[in-house]
Amino acid sequence: MVKNFYFSLIYAPTIILLDFIFLVTFSLVNQVSLQTFLITLSLSVIVTLIILIAIGSKRKKELFRIGFIIKSIRENTYNNPDDIKLGKNLVDLEDEIRAMFLRTKTDITNLKKLEQVRTEFLGNVSHELRTPIFTIQGFLETLLDGALYDKKVNRTFLQKAVQHTHNLNNLLNDLIDISMIESGQMRMSFRYFDVNEFLESIINELKSLAQSKNIELLFKPDEQNSRVFGDKEKLKQVLVNLIMNAVKYTENGYIEIGVLSEGKRGKIYVRDTGIGIAETDIERIFERFYRVDKDRSREQGGTGLGLAICKHIIEAHGSKIEVESQLGKGSKFSFVLKK
Repeated sequence: MVKNFYFSLIYAPTIILLDFIFLVTFSLVNQVSLQTFLITLSLSVIVTLIILIAIGSKRKKELFRIGFIIKSIRENTYNNPDDIKLGKNLVDLEDEIRAMFLRTKTDITNLKKLEQVRTEFLGNVSHELRTPIFTIQGFLETLLDGALYDKKVNRTFLQKAVQHTHNLNNLLNDLIDISMIESGQMRMSFRYFDVNEFLESIINELKSLAQSKNIELLFKPDEQNSRVFGDKEKLKQVLVNLIMNAVKYTENGYIEIGVLSEGKRGKIYVRDTGIGIAETDIERIFERFYRVDKDRSREQGGTGLGLAICKHIIEAHGSKIEVESQLGKGSKFSFVLKK
């Protein structure tokens, strides 16, 4: 009972004031005797105590309920915000606690996803680093065991070891890029430049690589205004990656690189006649370390980070990479830039 009274103290001043006003008014109007006044005062005090205890009991239950709900939210035992109920008198507080519950649940879900992504990322990185390191180690140990003096195999082993060091270096560079991008430290240098000259120079750099696989590189320039706005170095990284991927997955076909004017924007595209991408894979190709063809990617030195980096770079230009593909018929990657 004392505890209930304690929980009702917040209402005591108001009730006592009303009591006092009532008694004074009653005494003045009825001109009661002292004895009657004292009896009335006693009854009033008793009634007041009963009211305070009743109010305190109700408030105590409400406070315990609030404490229980907050503890349950903290311990993540609630699954549905509709389970949070405080009563008709505490509707506003109930809504606030439900909103807090939803925010907490969202934060917990995001933290779990972040932890899962971090774990998967570390696992993928360790695997991708381990593969070339173990391969190089195997080549070197074989050479030390006697193959070094066999002219038929030593050069082949050394060439493969060098290739794997290049793959390892590419992976480390991509890891640095993705780290800078996701931490917001990627620096961009935007300016206007001639997109036709830009694409032609990239094609000339990669032409010999394409020809080694009997692939023809075709160029379709912008016949109108060929100036676009963007970061040339970052866009070159994107285009080289897209063209290299097209070369990797195309045999004895062609790759077309071109620009189309779309009003005040220029649409750059890379179209190939390669193996294509399954519809189920298209949704995931921009994920870190995701590969459509794992064996071919590892054989030719893919890191699995290229398209993820391309996605971030193009998004930093206020655009998005669009993908059209059909198995056995090829793929088309495109994005737009401001003119």
